[in-house]
Amino acid sequence: MIRALLVFCCLFTAHAGDAYGARTAGALPSAAPTAGDVSGAAASAAPASATPAPTVIPGPGGLTISVQPGDHKSTSTAVTLLLVITALAVAPAFLMMMTSFTRIIIVLGFVRRALGTQTLPPNQVMLGLALFLSLFVMGPTLKKINDRALQPYLTEQISQADAVERAKVETREFLLKHTRKGDLALFIHLAREERPKSAADVSFTTLVPAFITSELKTAFQMGFVIFLPFLVIDLVISAILMAMGMMMLPPAVVSLPFKILLFVLVDGWVLLMQGLVRSYG
Repeated sequence: MIRALLVFCCLFTAHAGDAYGARTAGALPSAAPTAGDVSGAAASAAPASATPAPTVIPGPGGLTISVQPGDHKSTSTAVTLLLVITALAVAPAFLMMMTSFTRIIIVLGFVRRALGTQTLPPNQVMLGLALFLSLFVMGPTLKKINDRALQPYLTEQISQADAVERAKVETREFLLKHTRKGDLALFIHLAREERPKSAADVSFTTLVPAFITSELKTAFQMGFVIFLPFLVIDLVISAILMAMGMMMLPPAVVSLPFKILLFVLVDGWVLLMQGLVRSYG
């Protein structure tokens, strides 16, 4: 993904340089013809279809810039750069909303809350684990995007529009596979759209909210299952403390070592990672 963004930035920079050269070539004043040049004008005249000579712009320190003028029919450089910066700013949000990151980070948060360790593991560890586990889950989809969209575009076999369309097809397939039909039907109804005839007819503005709703529902279901055994431990510890008359002692202080011991004995991290990965199978 980073390589693709760098390629796009290079393309936009080259396009901006060509546009600047075309404007500079039209703005440079031409020298008045002399008497000696009149005789050579007819001999040096090129046909209308010939390629115009590049414009050489002197720079500081003896540096010269050669620009080939041409016809460019596109948006201005300022608008293009604004669109690129905007896309880079919102790219992390789109990546998190269209991958497995949301479900994984919520489930990890439920685990930490169920154990009672408010700051362990730290937030940086939780985010890093969720990010790399998301890359692991999204591996097949990212491989398809790389093989069918990114690599053909980098080798100039397809255009940028075709590459984006192929990437959308692969992303749409992943989103539809893990979106509940009820949630998708709800957002289609809220958007007042016609019932799509195929998966390709579902718009991204409808599919992404439905996918996020399904992810939140699944994450909370998994969090409920994770909470149950630790809740039982808290209830047992509370009953024992009340029976012993130790009402002033917080049950969470006593139950924390037992919850950690249970989590370690059942190999909780392995079971958790296995459950998260298989939930996308």
